[in-house]
Amino acid sequence: MMKQNMKNSTILTVDTESLRSAMRAWSAGVTVVTAAHEGQIHGMTVNSFTSISLDPALITISLQQNSRTHELISKSQAFGVTILSNEQAVISNIFAGRVPEASNRFANLQTETLVTGSPLIVGGLAWLDCRVIETFDAGMNMLFIAEVVAARSMDAGEPLVYHNREYWKLSKFK
Repeated sequence: MMKQNMKNSTILTVDTESLRSAMRAWSAGVTVVTAAHEGQIHGMTVNSFTSISLDPALITISLQQNSRTHELISKSQAFGVTILSNEQAVISNIFAGRVPEASNRFANLQTETLVTGSPLIVGGLAWLDCRVIETFDAGMNMLFIAEVVAARSMDAGEPLVYHNREYWKLSKFK
């Protein structure tokens, strides 16, 4: 463990690999976060997404500060979130950069926009169109808190779930 002094308090941190290994035990839904600015669009697969308030409607995402999506969100102050269905693992892989030949992540995808102009991927379970209201520097990441200005959802479908570096389908307990 390493000690760091931040604002008069001591924080103990684990090494990156130990944390990464432990976090594989956390199951999460899969989203694609997208942004548009001055004719450029980009997006990335994100599972660090959380609803933080219904009234007002607020969500948070965390993105690496050196990512292209982070840059576009910082410039546009808006982004879209598509919550992926279990039929969209290929889309998740494309937006995670796991398909090297997919230089244009939006190629052959149908998108639509709601309020901010951020592209939302058709076929998802739900879509949130968001305006950034606050940001926080969080180590190598930036935490974006955003107001949801528009939301839509499908009435049916199953979510894409990520656990221990693999995609999973949900099943109900009976």
